[in-house]
Amino acid sequence: MSTIPTGRAHNTALAASSPKVGPRLAFDQADLLTLPQHMYELMMRNVASDGFVFTDPRNPTNAAMNSAPGCVIAAPSFPANTPGIDQNYVYNWTRDAAITAMEIAAAKLPCAPGTAPEPLIDYVTFAQTTQQNAKAAGIPIRASFSIAGLPRLDWTDQSDGPALQSLAILSAFSQLDAPTQVIAKNVITNNVNTLLNVFQNPTFNLWEERQGFSFFARSVQLRCFQAIKANTIGIAVPPAIDAAIASLQAALATHWNGTMYVSIINPQAANYDPNIDIVSASLYGAIPCTDTKLLATAAQLRHQWADDDSPELYPINVADQALSVGPLFGRYPGDTYDGDMADNILGRHPWALCTCNFAQLYYNVANTVAKNNSIPIDANSQLFFSQVGVTAATAVADAVTALQNAADQMLWAVIYHSDHLELSEQFDGVSGYEKSVKNLTWSYAAFLSAVRAKTGQTVQG
Repeated sequence: MSTIPTGRAHNTALAASSPKVGPRLAFDQADLLTLPQHMYELMMRNVASDGFVFTDPRNPTNAAMNSAPGCVIAAPSFPANTPGIDQNYVYNWTRDAAITAMEIAAAKLPCAPGTAPEPLIDYVTFAQTTQQNAKAAGIPIRASFSIAGLPRLDWTDQSDGPALQSLAILSAFSQLDAPTQVIAKNVITNNVNTLLNVFQNPTFNLWEERQGFSFFARSVQLRCFQAIKANTIGIAVPPAIDAAIASLQAALATHWNGTMYVSIINPQAANYDPNIDIVSASLYGAIPCTDTKLLATAAQLRHQWADDDSPELYPINVADQALSVGPLFGRYPGDTYDGDMADNILGRHPWALCTCNFAQLYYNVANTVAKNNSIPIDANSQLFFSQVGVTAATAVADAVTALQNAADQMLWAVIYHSDHLELSEQFDGVSGYEKSVKNLTWSYAAFLSAVRAKTGQTVQG
């Protein structure tokens, strides 16, 4: 490990528990059973319950501002407690909370007969609280809420949130008790009615920086509408949903510019592509993982952060390549955000969740190739497959192995650079040290989702 600065904490826990010290090309079975459970526990530290309460750092003496059960904070980060980081993440983002709730639902938490997992009951109840409070304030799609469930007046409206929240509740529905299922259906119905009124409008995008027509938002809205149309749990299907589905399908096609899917259609959104949110749109939205236009975009993402001839190459990916781990991925070219908006220094740092999302894409493609016994190679996707050594002549079994190994290497880089397995928002693009906001809930959820795609197994929390 001499190519990485000494004194860092990464891989310490693994080295102590494994006979193989250092990076490996692939996870062994023990890793896949042990690491996700630990990551799940780390994620759950950011989920409030009636016995695990967060204090609002802006109002620490006001009990009315404490967290309500089911609140999911983005991270326990507050400027006064995190020198060098000027971000307050002690809020519930609808998007982040939904992605977290999907992993809670996927864990299939054990509970007594006739009962439901309390974290899922709390999540649905908190969703109802935020929905009601936002409606009362006249801002039905606010993206971020206080830990007590009040809409942030200083934040933006983002129409991916109601879609993701609905998808999360649908994934948890069968585990809920009867009273909570009633609440769940009401929350979903209200979300769908809201989306039908706004899905054709511009929105702030996944990264909350640009406003326009977002590929990610459109993709998750489409998946939500498709799920509602196919639902068998008694949610009434609005008559307008067929037209909305057709409209979104047509709109998503307009994001293809001949070489990649464009993240956001907006004349002011230059230098924003290729953007990792296209890959995220496949994981959480309606874009098939074998859409070769998606794969063309993904290939350009890998090129910009992993190839020597790219100005966006992360130096840490060069060092990691010698260790057979990585590459690490970021959000988009020229990204300047590093957790400190005041320093105004070019960031260019990879993110844990972005890397995990791309690894999951590899796993998803591998699973689909194995299921279909066919590799979707065409002029668009040729580079994507060639980056992992797959051509049209490669045997299906070998292609599956190559894709899985590529994903393993990326997840192993996330673990290698973690701080005793704790995941921050970003890694330093030069040193690989963790930086920016610590213990980002989304980072853990993204890791868990990726491993589930590889193993097909749930994580018992």
